[in-house]
Amino acid sequence: MDKGKPGFASPQELGDEDKGLIQEVFYREIVPKLVRLHARNGVLSCDFAGPQFRAWQIQFRSRGADFEIVDFEYDEDGCGIDLDL
Repeated sequence: MDKGKPGFASPQELGDEDKGLIQEVFYREIVPKLVRLHARNGVLSCDFAGPQFRAWQIQFRSRGADFEIVDFEYDEDGCGIDLDL
């Protein structure tokens, strides 16, 4: 994928379009799983949004009945976790 196109997650920065995509998938697919697991806060690999984001992680926390993404962090050694327990 070209560096100038949306969806390319470089180690230096994550663009607004990429953050938006990760947030969209997080709220649509991951939040229901976090609710089912009674999660409150944590860190997850962004590989749920596609393999190009596997080295990115989000820090999240609960906010009332919902969740929010607090921060994005690049970690080449990070790995995903299966939330379908």
